[in-house]
Amino acid sequence: MSISKRVFGVMPDGKELPVYTLSNASGTAVEVIPYGCRIVKLMTPDRTGSAGNVVLGHDTLEEYLDKMDFQGSTVGRFANRIGGATFTMDGKVYPLTKNEGNNTLHGGPGGFHQVVWDVVSTDDGEQPSITFRHTSPDGEEGYPGTLTVTIVYTLDSENGFHLNYTAVSDKKTPVNLTNHSYFNLSGDFRTNVLDHVLMLHADGYTAANDELIPTGEIVPVDGTPFDFRQAKPIGQDIGADDRLLKKCGGYDHNYALCGAGLRKFAEVHDPKSGRVMEAYTDLPGVQFYSCNNVTPGMKFTGGVDAIRHQALCLETQFYPDSPNQPSFPSSYLEPGVRFHTETVYRFSVK
Repeated sequence: MSISKRVFGVMPDGKELPVYTLSNASGTAVEVIPYGCRIVKLMTPDRTGSAGNVVLGHDTLEEYLDKMDFQGSTVGRFANRIGGATFTMDGKVYPLTKNEGNNTLHGGPGGFHQVVWDVVSTDDGEQPSITFRHTSPDGEEGYPGTLTVTIVYTLDSENGFHLNYTAVSDKKTPVNLTNHSYFNLSGDFRTNVLDHVLMLHADGYTAANDELIPTGEIVPVDGTPFDFRQAKPIGQDIGADDRLLKKCGGYDHNYALCGAGLRKFAEVHDPKSGRVMEAYTDLPGVQFYSCNNVTPGMKFTGGVDAIRHQALCLETQFYPDSPNQPSFPSSYLEPGVRFHTETVYRFSVK
């Protein structure tokens, strides 16, 4: 069996919430739950063949129910930030629900990370997959259009985990979907990721104000602490004298990726375990976040305490605030048009 199912917890309304495990013959297994379409665990071998979990998660459903807990979740309708919690489309102003100061973050306080998605189907084969679906009603959190989103998670035979998103709306609307998994390739969450070696195929990043709202400028990475075109440890320049690095306590930046179509945009290597994660996307940007903030009292799988720089996120996306930035790649979905995007995380060792 390449797919198994068990009870993960009980929702506040009394309904049992299952966890599905997708596994392959190469020793990789992914656990996902319908609540937020979350990845709760991802087991993959190190260079000795010993499997370890490389995704931060929680032991209980109750820990995931916090409204600002994005661990492993699908984020939408609009990932990242929209400045002033408003945008203008075709001459009409759309006010959104604020949940980060004057801005809206990750779809607002009722975002997709808090939804129990429908399980449409499972495919129990050599490349197991599971399909989730959710329909967001017209006007939810201020966004126009009834939006139906389908997500297919597939684990292939070569340790690639595929995230395929499709969406259809009955009105023109901005759409920006991503996964908010936190990766630590060591498999030991008591350690940070500052010695993880990162490569990013990006020549620039979006300049932002102190609220992390883009100014519209794309800044070349050349000669800056943000240049990962040649692989380097995440901690090498994290303490550089830069306004946003100091403001954020580390990296929390949208990179403008090179190329187009489904292409490799990043590689992460943990020298200690030997694990390697290659990342692919067809989207124009990625938010690189070095887990700079710690929520007091938060625990992760196995009861491990939260620490700074415990993990890293590579959230594939359209650029933040793109509905308000006409020079950015458009995130608008026209009515009746099928939107599709794919992100792949592939694991190996060296």
